[in-house]
Formats: sequence, structure tokens, C-alpha cells
Amino acid sequence: MKKIILLTIISMIISSAFSACGPSAAAVSAEISIVDGLEKEVALDQPAQKIVTLSPPITEMLYAIGAGDQVVARDSFSDYPETALSLPDIGGGFAEYDLETIVSLTPDLVIAGGINTPELVQSLEDLGLTVYYLANPSDLDGTFDSIETLGLLSGHEDQAEELVEGLRSRVDAVSAILEGVEEKPTVYYELDATDTAKPYTPGPNTFYTSLIEMAGGENIGAELEFEWAQISLEQLLVEDPDLILLGDAMWGITPESVAERAGWVSLTAVANGVVLPFDDNLIARIGPRQVDGLEALAKIFHPDLFK
Repeated sequence: MKKIILLTIISMIISSAFSACGPSAAAVSAEISIVDGLEKEVALDQPAQKIVTLSPPITEMLYAIGAGDQVVARDSFSDYPETALSLPDIGGGFAEYDLETIVSLTPDLVIAGGINTPELVQSLEDLGLTVYYLANPSDLDGTFDSIETLGLLSGHEDQAEELVEGLRSRVDAVSAILEGVEEKPTVYYELDATDTAKPYTPGPNTFYTSLIEMAGGENIGAELEFEWAQISLEQLLVEDPDLILLGDAMWGITPESVAERAGWVSLTAVANGVVLPFDDNLIARIGPRQVDGLEALAKIFHPDLFK
């Protein structure tokens, strides 16, 4: 859902009163009115100074634009950057959020993400809290918009703009190197192989497919019906991808364990040893590290061009 961002400068009063001692300090105030991902208007008297985040990507982006000191609490899975771990943990994920603690922190703003439900947002608003819902983007341009939105909400617009400018330059550099490349490796990206006969892989309209394609590869899951889909071993054997990326490596999946799966040694990538662990956070977590992910993928797919 595309956001409409309206920044209205309600008042900016700069007054100078001169006396024998010199000029007095200037007073500046600004109101922000912005429509969030749930199409509701969120109003702030000024950029938020006490922020509670309910999603790891939001925490990460706030720190990336220099607003980390304004974050007063984070969800249980916000573990990057490492300094965020020192913040109060208000739950979330598979457990309930600690609404009582959130209220006690008297935040100016609670920022929810795509992993949060509209019902949670309503519950927080019913407690008198101001909540902004940042919808999940579907591409890097959307990620950059999210960074700039958080810059607006936190009063770090310049830092957000500077960060986005640098990220866009890095994306353009990858695109320039890959321009004209015709041979693109086919890729199977593994999310969850609890059922090794029907593992989960990202399908169409996902960041995974988008970044794999931008990095000069072809995601075999892009032809599946659902965004998060199971692919049968039989179909994997038909597609026979050039390489396998293990996004589930963080859960202990290794190239050796893949080779031990029944029938998998028949895959060319497994037989040739082209099964590589990959840091799933570089794709799954919306934010600056997705550009790190793009660069990492491009180096894997086209090592001769990225040395």
C-alpha cells in the first residue's frame, strides 16, 4: 500500500530579542501529519523523541539514520545493531507484547511493522498511544521510502536522505556492472526444508525474487503460484538449478546435510558442490542491509565481474 506523506510546517517561529547581553535563543516548533500503511492519519506535535519499535527492520532502520538514541524499547527479535540489545524487551514474535510496559515508557510514538496486525495497532491506540504502521515494501524503492519516512518521524530527514542516496549509488553500481549480461544462473533459495520432499522457497512478488533478478540470477520459485510456496523434489529435479542458496543456514542446515537428503544428490548443484549458506537477514529484513544482500548475491552469481 503506497504511503502518502504530508509534512506540514504549522509554525516556525524564530524570534530574536536583543539586550545588553545579546540575542535570545530561537524557538522552533513543527507538526507532522502523515498517512500510514493502514490509511490512517498520524499526527505528531514534533518529531518523536521516545520511540518504541515492534519490528526488527524498523529498529535497524532507525539506528541506521542516527535515531537509535530515541528508541526506548524494542521487540524481542530486534538484535541488530548489537547495541539495540541493551534496550528494554517488550516481547513480540511468538509471544504477546507487553502492553503495560509500553504504556509505562510513555513513548511519543510506537512504530509497528508488516509483521504486526491491525488489531494490535488498535489495541495500542485504545491505550492512548500514537501508533504509526509501516507497511512492508515490495522492492528496494519501497525500502528507501520507508527509510525516509522514519527520518521524517524521528527528525532525521537529512541523515535518511543521505543514507538513501548512498544506497541508490551502490545499487546503480551493481546494475552498471551487470548491464548486458545474458547468462544468468538459475537459483533455488531455501527457506525451510523441514519436509525435505517439499521445502519452502520464495515465489513471485517477493524481495527474494526481486533481489535475485537484480543480482543477475533467475529464481526458479518465481514461477510458483504463491509468494511463500512449497516446491516438490520432483519439480526441483526438473528445474535442476545451477546453484542452491541456504537461507535456512542459521537454523543449522549445511551443504553436507543437504547432500544427505534422499534424492537430492541427483541435483546438479548438489553433485557439483554448489550449495552455499546465505545470511537470510540480508534479504528478509527490510532496510539498508538489503543492498548488502544484493551485492553478495551478485558476487555469487557473477564472481568474474565482482572481484
